[in-house]
Amino acid sequence: MTRLTRLLMVLLLALSQVAVGIPPDLDDELAGIRGLRVISKTTAGAYQYYVLGFQQPTDHRHPERGTFEQRISLLHKDVSRPMILHTTGYGLPGGPGLSEPARLVDGNQLSVEQRFFTPSRPSPTDWRDLTIWQAANDHHRIVRAFHRIYRAQWLSTGASKGGMTSVYHRRFFPNDVDATIAYVAPNDVDDRRDVYGDFIADVGTDDTCNRRLEGVQRQLLQHRDEVAEIMLSRGYTYNTLFGTPQKALEILVLDTPFTFWQYQTQADCVLVPGPDATVAQLVKFMDDTVGFDFYTDAGVAPYTPYYYQAGTQLGSPEADERAVADLLRYPGSSVPRSFVPADIPMRFQPGVMRDVDNWVRHAGRTLLFVYGGNDPWGAEPFRLGRGTRDSFSFTVPGGNHGANIAKLPEAQRDQATRTVLRWARVEAPVMAATLDGPGPDDLSELRRRPR
Repeated sequence: MTRLTRLLMVLLLALSQVAVGIPPDLDDELAGIRGLRVISKTTAGAYQYYVLGFQQPTDHRHPERGTFEQRISLLHKDVSRPMILHTTGYGLPGGPGLSEPARLVDGNQLSVEQRFFTPSRPSPTDWRDLTIWQAANDHHRIVRAFHRIYRAQWLSTGASKGGMTSVYHRRFFPNDVDATIAYVAPNDVDDRRDVYGDFIADVGTDDTCNRRLEGVQRQLLQHRDEVAEIMLSRGYTYNTLFGTPQKALEILVLDTPFTFWQYQTQADCVLVPGPDATVAQLVKFMDDTVGFDFYTDAGVAPYTPYYYQAGTQLGSPEADERAVADLLRYPGSSVPRSFVPADIPMRFQPGVMRDVDNWVRHAGRTLLFVYGGNDPWGAEPFRLGRGTRDSFSFTVPGGNHGANIAKLPEAQRDQATRTVLRWARVEAPVMAATLDGPGPDDLSELRRRPR
């Protein structure tokens, strides 16, 4: 092989890589981003999959206070395709997976772990640095860093708390991305006014399902000592937060109707045990529906950042105790404070969510919301206002916390899809192949209160 032939082959290889949007020096491009390191790299279908660490200021107002490493995952396909900024609101998914907008536009995707979810937690830890403003600045710095590589349209997305996070990012940095698609995102504007209990009371085609759920709640508390023994026999501990399995059981029982409608549908009402159910049958139903393992020291610990945010800025649902008030020993315990270690100070900041809500209603643009008709988290949704521009809100009839564009009625599905493609400047609808492994839209790892 002559030298000229070798040069031609190298040139043709380089041209072919550019033609499919894979720069021959992508690793060099990533290495050129200050504060970024590659933790791992592999192939996932047609994508290059990176897990990355990015240095962030612990406090964006005082960067001299130090930094922490925030985990990011990158699914790279083509620098000429749109980029989807996936704000998780929690930790990173367990493996490569595309959000619905990334599949719709056949784009790249950056998934960002929320600050303070391990391992993206500063050390030493000052919990006052866990605010929606600080997190929005995290995402702002990431967009600025990666925009030098990905210069096509940017869309942001997230489900549940991740959807809330994407809206908060837009509120503080409205021009970072071209549009936002937020799924099942609650908007607890006034934490003192709670409508979740009344919402659940009206869910379903009739009140039969809720009456059966109330029956399960009462039966569990009437057999509370026997159920508590089962909880302890499994090796669960309750030392850090609840102090006793009895308190954990009460909170779990209060959460039951909320969790059922969060993840189940009207068709699942036949699974709710009746008045003649045995304790074993009740326990199995609760394991399958709510999860005893979550209301334990080990179960709650990974979600401390969520409950801290719920108790300081986001707000949270008030547990409806009416059906079992006469059986409670720890009334008023189903609150964020019960899920956060006592040595972490918490003070609620009223007005934070009102500010975001005002921005959406009066200055928001290119926002698309999707809710589930039966999902309790949609009891207080983001609402568009007179000042909102080029924005939409859709609801999946009878849908739960897994509602998305694909589950909308046909006319709304087509409208939402066209809107996403327009924002992404993609001319024809393209649905990318789903990757193996849990993806950003997979809510199965979340149990009950974490959104």
